[in-house]
Amino acid sequence: MADKAPNLYDSFIIDGIQQLLTPAGLLQECTLPGALPPQAAGETVADETVDIAPTPFDFKDGEIDAYADAVAALPRPPFPLPFAGPLTKARVAKSLLDAVWMGGHFRLGDLTLKADWRWNLGTIGNGAAFYASVEAAAEYIDALGIRMSEIKTSCGPCSVSFKATTTAEEDAPDEEESLIREFPFRTANPRISRHRRCPATIQGEASDWLIYIPLDTCDYRLGGSLLAAATGARRGTAPDVGDADYFIDGYEVIRELVEDGIVKAGATVLEGGLMTALRGMAATHGAEISVNDICRACGGELQVRVLFGEVPGVVIQIADIDYDYVDAELLLQDIAYYPLGHPVPSTPGVSVLSGGNSITGILESLMNSLEGED
Repeated sequence: MADKAPNLYDSFIIDGIQQLLTPAGLLQECTLPGALPPQAAGETVADETVDIAPTPFDFKDGEIDAYADAVAALPRPPFPLPFAGPLTKARVAKSLLDAVWMGGHFRLGDLTLKADWRWNLGTIGNGAAFYASVEAAAEYIDALGIRMSEIKTSCGPCSVSFKATTTAEEDAPDEEESLIREFPFRTANPRISRHRRCPATIQGEASDWLIYIPLDTCDYRLGGSLLAAATGARRGTAPDVGDADYFIDGYEVIRELVEDGIVKAGATVLEGGLMTALRGMAATHGAEISVNDICRACGGELQVRVLFGEVPGVVIQIADIDYDYVDAELLLQDIAYYPLGHPVPSTPGVSVLSGGNSITGILESLMNSLEGED
């Protein structure tokens, strides 16, 4: 088949079933005026979903450092088409989380997204994956209560990317009171800076806390992940990202902590998972962490799944004196968080504790020893 760029006004037949809406029709409810390209004559695209052949999938917790090295050395892999739907939602979440660190004053509802689908419909399976990607993006963005301000499509290696920006001032109501009444997740005069409000690397204070906050309630799975690509594993399922209400509540808390200067450093968790985010933060000052509490909370999940499963989230560094405040703010919104450990000043890299050395165990041991003192 010849190379063909996607047309948002094409009609799709997937696995022999005529889809009721064109991609443009799917996106209509979550776009601002002018976001969609001018309507053009569409064609009929008939395609089928391509299933992946299973391969051995046997990751071991004892190989975490080797896995992290393999992921770090991996050239950017092709977009994993069998997981186009869930991974598109994850990339929407990532674009919004990348904005949470920026200076200025805004809330989640003040943001809009620019979307860019580079795709080639000329190969069997690509059209079905494109339609699944658009459908997932429309569903998740609409559930988040935000809109898309620009949508582009072009021919090329299959990929999708999003960029968050603030809404145009003329789109917002004039008076703050009416704004709050009609748009509870928007502000009167949103602004976003090009510069970060907090650094992306760990600061060298040993008493500080590193906190992990996943922003979805889905399970940790490795299908479509960088770890799977680095090791040649193709089986499994991707994290089923999509709990928009949970994301909204968590995002608002994190944004307030950033604007208030509580967050001393922060990083987005997605591609490569938690381990990759931590390694990126630990270029100058390192970290000693434990994920045993997360594994227990997830019903005995393997460390490797928690560390490399690509669930959207963040890692933040806070001062010890602010721990109780952050705890109260997150619990108030029923947002789960996990203290990972502490920075290790002047020692780059991430050390993952194993066995019973969980943060909860350490805290319980300290409390018990204090209770036994006169």
